[in-house]
Amino acid sequence: MNLVWQRFTLSSFPVKEYLASSYVHRSLVGLLGSWRQTSVLIQWGDAIAATLLCLVYALAPFTSSTLVGLLLIACAGFWLLLTLSDEPTTTNVSSVTPIHLLVLLYWAIAAVATALSPVKKAAFTDLTTLSLYLLLFALCARVLRSPRLRSGIIILYLHVSLIVSVYGLRQWFFGATALATWVDPESPLSKTTRVYSYLGNPNLLAGYLLPAVIFSLVAIFAWQSWIKKALALTMFIVNTACLVLTFSRGGWIGLVVAILAAMALLVYWKSIEMPRFWRTWSLPIVLGGLIGLLLLAVIFVEPVRLRVFSIFADRQDSSNNFRRNVWDAVFEMIADRPILGIGPGHNSFNKVYPLYQRPRYTALSAYSIVLEVAVETGFLGLACFLWLIIVAFNTAFLQIRRLRQLRNVEGFWLIGAIAILLGMLAHGTVDTVWYRPEVNTIWWLIVGLIASYWTPLTQNQTNSSNSELAAN
Repeated sequence: MNLVWQRFTLSSFPVKEYLASSYVHRSLVGLLGSWRQTSVLIQWGDAIAATLLCLVYALAPFTSSTLVGLLLIACAGFWLLLTLSDEPTTTNVSSVTPIHLLVLLYWAIAAVATALSPVKKAAFTDLTTLSLYLLLFALCARVLRSPRLRSGIIILYLHVSLIVSVYGLRQWFFGATALATWVDPESPLSKTTRVYSYLGNPNLLAGYLLPAVIFSLVAIFAWQSWIKKALALTMFIVNTACLVLTFSRGGWIGLVVAILAAMALLVYWKSIEMPRFWRTWSLPIVLGGLIGLLLLAVIFVEPVRLRVFSIFADRQDSSNNFRRNVWDAVFEMIADRPILGIGPGHNSFNKVYPLYQRPRYTALSAYSIVLEVAVETGFLGLACFLWLIIVAFNTAFLQIRRLRQLRNVEGFWLIGAIAILLGMLAHGTVDTVWYRPEVNTIWWLIVGLIASYWTPLTQNQTNSSNSELAAN
């Protein structure tokens, strides 16, 4: 069974041998190798690539999608330049991971869905956008292999998110004009301020801040000096407070899932040095305490109680009713094109959805990541997407286990990555802020972060795993 799991998650997949036999890889990688030897630009390639990534994550919350798109084009072009000028050495081959292969497979399915789409022009435009995000992942996976660059990009994101959160808290204390109807007008919370900071939408702000909350939490353990730990604690408190004050139910769900996952993994990390009693009971105590605090907040804090109970109000809540009507139409769209969907992207969705929509329930997306992937690329695309997520989680956990044995603090960022992906998926189950540039760029940063840690299982490790299974 362990061997089957390894094959399913591609843990022992011979990437090096596969690429060595790939005609496309041998033809393209190294194509500009001779130019690399004399180019000053490429000698500083990773530093320039890191600068481009820093621009993306520094400007995304404050600027238009158009500028972010231009930066993504620059990232994609520079990744292509770096790849074509790479030397086909063992080091460069090892930078390609099973996650890369599944990302490529997902892109191929999306390309076929585009070719067969009933709205090919719109689908092709969105396939181009999807391609830019996937190339952003490839650049992140390459750059983040350097611990110094990895740390620098995470620190930059945390400081930018702190600025965003501080402005959000200012809106809470001094008031902010609602730019849209985000709460049922008949709800007792209809007059409550929902902060949105620079992003213009509280649900989007919650999606953007969720990774910042978790990264700042693990930074308390990863950063060594007490001054840095104090800064990380401040970031955690401010980011969490701002996220809570968005009153985004999806954001709250994601926050609870992410924090519970992060705390469970932190206990696992620390258990290696715990006495036997705490090794057994620390996880139930920590998780029980967190759940108890959540229940106390629901019981005694009226705005939290009202917002949480509205999740279970079904169609009695206008937001729930809206999503239910959109989902009913989306189910019909999926039923009509179940294999490869209508083609990727919101432009395709906007062309096809009006044919299925209920009267007065216009929508720009399916309000669920799972449904959106299924309607865009069919069950083939959804299966590949879920496979990609499983492989990413498995890769992250294997590397956490390896770094835990080495007591390498770099493992804390992987703990954060797993918790963030779980939280973003939980949030994305009932919303599609995941598709906005401010959030989608962070998603692919996290996936790239996990890929950057990947090391192939050696034959000895595989045999050891099988021996342990047999012994049990």
